[in-house]
Amino acid sequence: MASHHNSLRPELEVAVIGLAGRFPEADSVEEFWKNLCAGVESISSFTDEQLASFGISPSVYKNPDFVKAAPVLESMEEFDAEFFGYSPREARLMDPQHRLFLECAWSAMESAGYAPDNCQTLTGVYGGSSLSSYLLYNILPNLRDPHAEDTFQVMIGNDKDFLCTRVSYKLNLRGPSITIQTGCSTSLVAIHLACQGLLGYQCDMALAGGVSVQVPARTGYLHQSGGLTSPDGHCRAFDAKAEGTLFGSGAGVVVLKRLNDALADRDSIYAVIKGSAVNNDGNLKVGYTAPSIA
Repeated sequence: MASHHNSLRPELEVAVIGLAGRFPEADSVEEFWKNLCAGVESISSFTDEQLASFGISPSVYKNPDFVKAAPVLESMEEFDAEFFGYSPREARLMDPQHRLFLECAWSAMESAGYAPDNCQTLTGVYGGSSLSSYLLYNILPNLRDPHAEDTFQVMIGNDKDFLCTRVSYKLNLRGPSITIQTGCSTSLVAIHLACQGLLGYQCDMALAGGVSVQVPARTGYLHQSGGLTSPDGHCRAFDAKAEGTLFGSGAGVVVLKRLNDALADRDSIYAVIKGSAVNNDGNLKVGYTAPSIA
């Protein structure tokens, strides 16, 4: 009933007019799609020798509960600092998540056919990232003085708060710029809120998405019975044999516009969002990280 009703309300529909992403074993959305069609799993397995060379202790990888698999994102360190107007030092102090999200935002705008630094359309940015493991493991161990001159640079380069406003600044965008955090649903909630921003005329185009980069790259994990992770290094989504997930790295950004405007502007339309909503399970589940049966 709802979808039939909504088909009569094209003014409430939102078009996806551009997209960009970086994933394990796929440096682009096109490559990711080819992998999906070919059934490529994109999860790497590691030998004991490899794990030892990564600096993982034998007491860890010889544990029978240690799963020697991970989805690995290549070329995380290949950021073109000069292109985005950063010095090499500024780039080094910046979380790879911020770098990757900025790159994907630029590519998504190009994919939509809009010049990122000269876009006349009022464009919002909605997105989120994971905890900055780069800050924890790479920056903080070397930053012992809270009064050091780099401290402020480190904060704005790694804190989630600055993820979206950095994109708006570098791409010269003037719509709402809001970092969104909801755990595992962050990227989809960012898209929902971007749709709300468009339908509420707070902007006429919007970038929405998310990024998660683990540093150092996860090269296996300890499986706990009844936990979130897969016991054998395979993820079987929507399958009767599903037993858990793996945590990898990746990024994705879409460009959105009200459908009527996208049609009028003759944009390429990859998909149409007919509607969206957000809710929560309350406490109707066995534990905080468990899915709700209802």
